[in-house]
Amino acid sequence: MPNSAPVPDETPAQQDFLGVAVDHATDRVPRADRGATAGQVRTALLGQQFEYADEIAVLEGARLVGLLAIERLFDAPEDAGIDGLMDADPPVVAPHVEQRRVAQRMIEHGETGIAVVDEHGGFVGLIPAHRMLEVLIDEHERDIARIAGYRAGSRRARGAAQESVRLRLKHRLPWLLIGLAGAMASAGLMAAFERELDEKVLLAFFVPAVVYLADAVGTQTEAVLIRGLSAGVSIRSVMRREIVSGLIIGVLLGIAFLGFALLIWGDSEVAIAVALALLASCSIATVVAMTLPWALQRLGVDPAFGSGPLATVVQDLLSIAVYLVIASAIAA
Repeated sequence: MPNSAPVPDETPAQQDFLGVAVDHATDRVPRADRGATAGQVRTALLGQQFEYADEIAVLEGARLVGLLAIERLFDAPEDAGIDGLMDADPPVVAPHVEQRRVAQRMIEHGETGIAVVDEHGGFVGLIPAHRMLEVLIDEHERDIARIAGYRAGSRRARGAAQESVRLRLKHRLPWLLIGLAGAMASAGLMAAFERELDEKVLLAFFVPAVVYLADAVGTQTEAVLIRGLSAGVSIRSVMRREIVSGLIIGVLLGIAFLGFALLIWGDSEVAIAVALALLASCSIATVVAMTLPWALQRLGVDPAFGSGPLATVVQDLLSIAVYLVIASAIAA
């Protein structure tokens, strides 16, 4: 009887997310009684079809007592006892062991298959090596998908990359239409401050700079947060540090611009307005970039599709509004 204890079960949440041993097991495998001979087993196997036949499950009643490699059976003399040919201590796993641990256990023992047994040692089935190879490939793709920022696993990431043109348009175009609406709104916002911009045209020169830097800060925060969410990191664990980082970045960019603007243009009012706008917009962009991916995830929407376009719209509008309000109060 195998004395390798089955690997402990995982929690239900892990089972649902990762897949378990019994999902990959098949009971359509050759079986043999412990007391049979090699000749008897070979004869019994003739004319039968199996889903997996690299290993023979050796049973004593319903209980698994060993595994016999098919090549050892064919090499054995007619009267050789199965009991002496089998591996009496093969690696076994419980039905609900998480699939990655099954693959790891199979690799560690150098097996072409691994048995699944219940808590009483009853034989459930065998897991072929090719099933575990699929698991390892899928887990590899899942990790790559996480690095790319997808909240769901590898299947969702692969689907997004290989989907048809129709689905690509369906998933992307609505968010871009929101971006178009935001662009029109930003034009209207600029028009509302037309008088101030006419009085000091220099103010208009720095709108792209303020918007770009706020977007850049927000994009960095989004990348960090989406990857963290995909790996199970909570937003609370990164919120304080990201907000502080956004604030410090805004201060440093504002100071750097202030000195540059005074040196090149010599207009202290415009320089101060832009510096304060950079401080405010970078801080706001950090908050927006954290809030939107979290909100989309809670709504069941892939943040990789929606958070970029939507955050860009919100950040741009807020950056322009903040800049123009500050500029009109200080420089106009």
